[in-house]
Amino acid sequence: MGIIDEPTVIRSGEELDMTRVKEYLKDSIPGLEGEMEIRQFPSGFSNLTYFIRAGEREMVLRRPPFGKKAKTAHDMSREYRMLKALRPVFPYCPEVLAFTDDESVMGCQFYVMERIKGIILRKDIPEELHITPDRAAKLCENLIRIQSDLHNVDYRAVGLDSYGKPEGYVFRQVDGWSGRYRAARTTDAPDFEKVMQWLHDHLQEDSAVPGVVHGDYKFDNVVLNPENPLEIVGVLDWEMATIGDPLMDLGSSLGYWVDRDDPESLQMIRQMPTSAEGMLSRNELVKLYGELSGRNVDAWDFYYCFGLFRLAVIAQQIYYRFFHGQTKDQRFGMLIHAVKILEDTALKVIEKTNL
Repeated sequence: MGIIDEPTVIRSGEELDMTRVKEYLKDSIPGLEGEMEIRQFPSGFSNLTYFIRAGEREMVLRRPPFGKKAKTAHDMSREYRMLKALRPVFPYCPEVLAFTDDESVMGCQFYVMERIKGIILRKDIPEELHITPDRAAKLCENLIRIQSDLHNVDYRAVGLDSYGKPEGYVFRQVDGWSGRYRAARTTDAPDFEKVMQWLHDHLQEDSAVPGVVHGDYKFDNVVLNPENPLEIVGVLDWEMATIGDPLMDLGSSLGYWVDRDDPESLQMIRQMPTSAEGMLSRNELVKLYGELSGRNVDAWDFYYCFGLFRLAVIAQQIYYRFFHGQTKDQRFGMLIHAVKILEDTALKVIEKTNL
């Protein structure tokens, strides 16, 4: 397997009407020539991502998953418009090419963007990248710097002032994700009630300086330059992006972060190479973010606990689809174990905090 993500055959149950899709693309994107090939990227747990090649041109199509979805999730039009507005000031966004809400094409909204070809880090760093401890630390610094840059974008200047309601954002996030968890809970899932109550009881004030929040910023949503793997050339998966409190975005990001000295249970559900030698710890990343952004990070336990809980909700929502037979993807069946580990981790944060 190469170090650059490559598409493969489309999974059973996630096939597209090739004829309709190809007709739409040729009508909507000028200059497409040659035979058109459509395959699927195998990674990811949420929106489905398909590879399209037309002649020498490579593109990516994103559509919602099949099966039950949260009412406000997977809004392709919102994601498309967000990318179109941000790209001129935040060049890590992919260039979007087409969007349609005509469900006669494939039964849902979808959009198409240019492919940003590069390296996406998964669970472990490929040996051929030669990421020494010093280089690993630099990569972490670049990751947090770009997130801080995003949070500092003047969202009003690019026409995104109507994309979110910064006032009450922290409450709505805690309340909204609590509701989503309860709606997606299956009979074998923990109740998370103690964690949800603690988050409600320890709500932090909304940031006085709101910004664009990505909502799922992490290593496997950034693209690295194959010629220089320390350079981030793209940021993907903008489905949760909005205007809100940047510290909640940081908490969401570091909910995924597993340190080298974390317990074995967390190591078991690690999905990214954050425990590799040289990688910064969560505490080091928070300190660096505070220095880069000038924001107060003293209440970090709240944001980290929220990040763990939010990640558990996402896992539970996906597991719900597997539990009820709405997807055949066997990866989803293991997510119930992650939900239980994340609850235990969040409870330990609560036990140790000084908030």
